Amino acid sequence: MRRGRVIALGTSRPGALELEVDVEGHRSPALAYPELTGPVAEGDSVLVNTTAVSLGLGTGGVHLVVAVEGADPSDDLPPGRVMKARYTPLQIAVQTLEETHRDRIDGSRGLEGTPVVCAPLHSMIAPIAAGAIAAGAERVVYVMTDGAALPGWFSRLVPRLQTAGLLHGFITSGQSFGGTHEAVTLWTALLGAKEVLDADVVVVADGPGNLGTDTRWGVSALGSGVSLNAVSLLGGRPVAALRMSFADHRPRHRGVSHHSLTILGQVCTVQVNVAVPTLEGAERSTVWDALRTAALEERHQLVEADGRPALAELESAGVRLESMGRTPVDDPSFFLAAGAAGVLAGRMAAGSRTWHRG
Repeated sequence: MRRGRVIALGTSRPGALELEVDVEGHRSPALAYPELTGPVAEGDSVLVNTTAVSLGLGTGGVHLVVAVEGADPSDDLPPGRVMKARYTPLQIAVQTLEETHRDRIDGSRGLEGTPVVCAPLHSMIAPIAAGAIAAGAERVVYVMTDGAALPGWFSRLVPRLQTAGLLHGFITSGQSFGGTHEAVTLWTALLGAKEVLDADVVVVADGPGNLGTDTRWGVSALGSGVSLNAVSLLGGRPVAALRMSFADHRPRHRGVSHHSLTILGQVCTVQVNVAVPTLEGAERSTVWDALRTAALEERHQLVEADGRPALAELESAGVRLESMGRTPVDDPSFFLAAGAAGVLAGRMAAGSRTWHRG
């Protein structure tokens, strides 16, 4: 914890304000969540957490404002009674779908075949959502889990997708908070996406900055396997988005990432649809060899799909893609894999709608 002074106000997005602060003579980027700290103005003295910058972290490498010194406390009561980030100094009370739509959640008959794409990285939600829309989905809702960033406000990507009309709802579940809707658990978030937000495709992923430790089991992305299980339990159609790369310098992520192989081979205990992107030549052989060597063809339904419509949809909407500093030009297979999952889910949604209307 350090004291600093706000030098300049930067970009604002729902729930978050970018700042520049002077901390002990060093000018640094910072981020404030006004719903936690109260209003922040230029010249304010602030208490900031500088740990991420000290460690040289990537996604979360900014100072985080903890409090504005001398600020008047608010007497406003929060809208709900559910605490998130519980028992931390910045715990927040929110109003959840369980409170506002209890009867719809409790009376739900489940997901009733709604396709749900589960992805191991936050950056994948853009091509997934775009692919679903390109393939015929009408309403895509993002459910954010609590395996990475807890404040949904931290994401720059979600507001861009909402503005572009590619996301039609945003639910933060578990200990995560800051979505347009809140849920206590992943299960109620999934039901809320269908029953309250009328989603015909749901995307489930962590927020930004998930954690990997270069160990097999110490990876927050493994939660994606739990999400696939939850979708099946609730009667949805689970779709797994593969993490893959032919540009990542780390051997464990080249070809099909060990994250996806572990998720689908051991964490996920139900049969799911695995979207495999349409690739060519050696890359296609490498991907299919990895999936077959892991015996995933015996456990799951592997479906080859073209992810290019997703990238075209994003380009048309003016949404720039990046993951770990790489763009679709740098690492096309990564983005095509996510896009393929969205296209597959969009086709499922469109087909189900046609069947029901017929």
